[in-house]
Amino acid sequence: MKKFLLDCFFASVFVFLILYGIQFVTQLNLFNAFDPLSQALGDMELSDIAFSQLREDPPIDTNIVIVNIGNLSRAGIGQQIATLSQFNPKVIGLDIIFSCDWLQDSLQCPQAYDTLENLVFASAVAGFKNMVMGEKLQQTDSLVKAVGDTDQYDSIEHTYPTLLQHAYEGYVNLETEAAHQEDLKSCRTFNPKFKLIDGREELAFAVRMAMLYDSVKTQKFLDRDNHSEIINYRGNIIDWHGASNFAGRYPVLDYDQALDTSSFVPGMIRDKIVIMGFLGADLRDTSWDDKFFTPLNKAYAGKSRPDMYGVVVHANIVSMILNEDYINSLPDWVEYAVAFVFVFFNVALFIWIDKKLPLWTDPLTLLVQLVQVILLTILMIEFLALFDFKLNITVTLAAVALVGTCFDLYKAIVRRFFVWVYTDVLNVH
Repeated sequence: MKKFLLDCFFASVFVFLILYGIQFVTQLNLFNAFDPLSQALGDMELSDIAFSQLREDPPIDTNIVIVNIGNLSRAGIGQQIATLSQFNPKVIGLDIIFSCDWLQDSLQCPQAYDTLENLVFASAVAGFKNMVMGEKLQQTDSLVKAVGDTDQYDSIEHTYPTLLQHAYEGYVNLETEAAHQEDLKSCRTFNPKFKLIDGREELAFAVRMAMLYDSVKTQKFLDRDNHSEIINYRGNIIDWHGASNFAGRYPVLDYDQALDTSSFVPGMIRDKIVIMGFLGADLRDTSWDDKFFTPLNKAYAGKSRPDMYGVVVHANIVSMILNEDYINSLPDWVEYAVAFVFVFFNVALFIWIDKKLPLWTDPLTLLVQLVQVILLTILMIEFLALFDFKLNITVTLAAVALVGTCFDLYKAIVRRFFVWVYTDVLNVH
């Protein structure tokens, strides 16, 4: 029995060594011919199917109103804020950073010299007590040189002080795998809070707005103390071009409607969270600026266009917090432990089949692998759809898919090597 268990253990370790080797070779980009395929599938997760197809239609969130700032000037945005403030929203958030003023150059930053424009904006911000402005966490060149391109930050890009007034701030950084702002970006998670190198703790833009709206629920969310949270997407704004599932889940005003009090009723704004940001030149614009791929995209793989503006992503985060509708997931160590247990028992079963039914070894092992992959895939999707739990078993799926081939290699190479060492080299008979 001890020999059997050791055999299973070493075979399982061999499977994970092969997995690691495959990952290492992939990172070397040795198979550039397959890059188009990998890029087409790289931004897809099985959980996207649950988000966009298997969940019940989420209700419209009337506690949040999204406002398009379009291409308005600072004064225009200030006029929007002043107009909306008349109807007593509880919180107004502005997903933009006015930070070029420090250049003091009329060519590079002409806005800094438009005194009237700046005065109109600053007065509107100062006149509303629960105003939240965006900020951006950044890395100085010295930090990048010291620690590399990691998620550590030592500086913040703020709106210029004369415009910021006494507004609150929250960082608008969202988690993506894109190397540059201009790259296509998929957004599934975000960081609720960050501690900078100097010890300062900053809250995310959406978290700051939620905190001002309901501090009890928001603190409960923060007490989860997760470095990264999966965004439980509820839906998108009106979508004229059919790129996203669950469109029309947030009331929205276009840039001109937010300036015209006859375009909306006071109850639409009163005691609500108003989130202002760029939604294109108008709501029918197809601009890709500040736009992300999300799990609600109607195209799972090989996506042709992003489906959600950043300001709507922030709205989804606020909805998740205030509705206390979080998504939980397995810790990384549990994911690898589950994978190892599956591989161990697969190897044990394959050894038993190899001894008892040698003629049926290949078809039975393939059948066992296929059934497991299908069941585990369904399990991942259904867990998210039914229980709001992201079952991270991607490593398990990869290991199960390879365990049969790896076991054959183990028998042909590793086991024979140990037998040879034991019998011929050590002269044990």
